[in-house]
Amino acid sequence: MAYLELFLTFFTIGIVTFGGGYAMLPMIQSEVAARWGELISESSLINFVAVSESTPGPFAINMATYVGSVVGRDAGGDFLASMLGSFCATMGVVLPSFIVILIVAKCYDRFKQSSLVKGAMSGLKPAVVGLIANAVLKVVRQVLIPSGFAWSIFSTSAFWISAGLFAVMAVLAFKKVHPIIIICISAAAGILFGCLGWL
Repeated sequence: MAYLELFLTFFTIGIVTFGGGYAMLPMIQSEVAARWGELISESSLINFVAVSESTPGPFAINMATYVGSVVGRDAGGDFLASMLGSFCATMGVVLPSFIVILIVAKCYDRFKQSSLVKGAMSGLKPAVVGLIANAVLKVVRQVLIPSGFAWSIFSTSAFWISAGLFAVMAVLAFKKVHPIIIICISAAAGILFGCLGWL
């Protein structure tokens, strides 16, 4: 039953979310909290956002695979159950896109000049930006102010290290530095600061 629930949950997320993995993140967070909150805490999900971002493959698929693995392992207790959970969640999140892209590819050339299609695309863009911004704010809140806002956060090393890393990454992004370099610098800085006990 857990495997069917995984498939249907991620199928629903995949079919109703536009804008890619980051736009899916708020819905993934809310569904995981509602269904499997006792297995996957918000902080561990946030940690896996970082892992998903720094590993090969699409973000949403990595997230679905992780959630499926944890839920599957809890349901069956072994490696095969974990793999089956990962498979069900991954297929659930991938299948809607696969079906929709097949339909769109078949019909898009015929309708791309339609004012209705152009209007729908124009309306979807700001909604996608809002969903991504929501995901970013949730991650920032969980990482920097998990216990709520207090002026004392500005005196913590985690805040200043995070702010410094963000500033460096913003500069590197505007300088068109390759994403692999940014990921490697972030990982190295995180390891160094962690070893020094600053994080």
